[in-house]
Formats: sequence, structure tokens, C-alpha cells
Amino acid sequence: MTTPRTYSEFSQPLWQRVLLTREMAVIVLTAAVVLYSLANVPNFDGPLTLKFLLQDIAPILLIALPMTLIIITGEIDLSVASIVGLSSVMLGVLHDNGLSVPVAALLALLLGAACGALNGFLIAYVGLPSLAVTIGTLALFRGIAVGLLGTKAVTEFTERWTDLATDTLGSSNIPVVMVPFVVLAIGFSLLLHFSTFGRGVYDIGLNDEAAHFTGINVARTKWILFVLSGVVSAFAGVYYTLRFGSARGDNATGMELQVIAAVLLGGVSIFGGRGKLHGVIAGVVLIGVIASALRLERVTVNVTNIIIGLLLIASVISTPLLSWVATRLPRKAPPSEEPTSPKQATPAGV
Repeated sequence: MTTPRTYSEFSQPLWQRVLLTREMAVIVLTAAVVLYSLANVPNFDGPLTLKFLLQDIAPILLIALPMTLIIITGEIDLSVASIVGLSSVMLGVLHDNGLSVPVAALLALLLGAACGALNGFLIAYVGLPSLAVTIGTLALFRGIAVGLLGTKAVTEFTERWTDLATDTLGSSNIPVVMVPFVVLAIGFSLLLHFSTFGRGVYDIGLNDEAAHFTGINVARTKWILFVLSGVVSAFAGVYYTLRFGSARGDNATGMELQVIAAVLLGGVSIFGGRGKLHGVIAGVVLIGVIASALRLERVTVNVTNIIIGLLLIASVISTPLLSWVATRLPRKAPPSEEPTSPKQATPAGV
């Protein structure tokens, strides 16, 4: 009789597999911070707090979607904030030269796709390390953006589009930008968690050579992810520009660190092969809530960065801690093999 195959991760009860995860820990911590802030931080429950909070984290939420998939493959993209700045400048320059905002925004998205395609080609097909490539393109794209405008800024945008970037849904305090974010979040969730492409992303992160031998086109998968990162970063740049009504070469400087911190805080392994989008979204919201609450408490930005840095370190430590706790909890007993009756035994020598 064949003994059924068992896996250690499924030897735990379902509630342990669901609750004892980094993602669930971040979600619980986010809820706790929100409740504490509502009860103790002055004006946190004000009518405009939610609006400004979501507007502040919207670019990070958007860029974190493709960044999650990239880091799961074991790669990284440090050029995303520079693509935000470059697309911002492209939108401003084109609109300043007579193009409408929608046409200029479309061309900015195409530029973002080209930037992502360059990153993806050098990493996936040439075989260069993503850390080195995207550090280089970080400087390249930012240099082009600053070089095009210098110290100047384009601020004359059609009022209808700047109002749309800051508008809310009906009488609620939810910004309009949350609509495209929800659409993209659903799309990336389906892509990562419910498609063969997503399974390939995890396989590449676990072992890209083994993934190649199982039939996954590793190079094409990575290239597609970097193109998606470029397009979404450019979209974030268009939103960023219209929200503040200013196209500058230094827009979103340093945002790549906020995105990566949120992705890692949300449970994605920096070594690849592990992570879920709901944890990443919770990580972005957690950082945004902490920053908003501390700002209302008149805490300086430097102190806020220290607190978020310590939280990120604690989140990294939590993975082995949760694993240790899980090993101390009772597991399901493996299915026992039915004894073979003497009548069914095979005679010796047959």
C-alpha cells in the first residue's frame, strides 16, 4: 500500500497556518496602531485625516505592487523613484509645449515602460545584477530629469486635472486615486496568486535555474515585471505631479526606500520566493498611519524615520520568531499506514 505524501507546512492546523504569518502580524499591528491613534492622537479622527493619509501613501501603494513581484523573484528595482521624477518632468515639459494632459500623461507612461524595459533587458537578458543595474539607472533617470528642467518647475496645469488628482469619491474622504489602485491591486493579486505566471514568479525566487528546467521562461518573466514596474512608477509620477501641481526633476526623491521598506515589512523575503500582496498593502498602510500620527503629534521627520527603521528591523526578526513559535505548537498526526494482513502478504521469493 502506498503511503500518502505529507508536507510539514500542512501538518499544522489551518488556524495556525492562517494566523501565525508575517502578513497577519502586520495586519493586526496596523489595526492596533489605527485604534491607538484614534483614541490618543489629537485630530487623527478628523474629517481630512483619511483623505491626506491615502493621498500620501497612494504612490507607494502603486509602486509596491510590481515591486512585490520583483522582490519575490529575488531581484530589486531601485530606480522606481527616479522614473517617478522623470515621468513628472516629461508630463510637465510636454504640457508646457502645448500637449493636453491626457496625451502628455500617455507619453509619460510610454517613457516609464521604456525605462523598465531597459532595466529588464540588462538584468534578464544580459545577466547583470539588478542591484547594480538599478543603482545605475537610478542616477541616469534622475540626472536626465534634473537636466531637462534644472532648478525650474512647471506649475501651469489644466485645473480640471489637478482637481481630479485631489478630488474624493462623492461625499466620502476617499481620494479618486484609490479607484485605479484597487483595479491594479486586483489585477496584480490575480496575476501573482491565481495564475501560472505567478507560480513561475515564486519558482524563480526559490531557484531560477530549477525554474528554467521546469519550462519557465525566466528571462521573459523578469523583463515583463520590470516593464510593469516602469509603467506603474510613471503612473505614480503623473499622479504625484498633478496632486501637487508641480513637475520637478527632484520629485519623489528617496521614495524607493519607502517602497522597499513597506514591501519587506509586509512579509516579502528579500531573498525571494516568499510574500503576499495583502501583507504588503498592510505594510504600506502601517507606515503611512505611523507617519501621519507622529506628524499630528509634531514629531520630527528624523524621529519618524528612526521609528520606521526600528519597526522594519523588528519585522525581519519576527519571521524566525514566528517559525519558532509554530514549532512549539501541536501538529496534526500524520496519517497512519494500514497494516497489511497476512493473507495479502506477498510470499517470499515471488
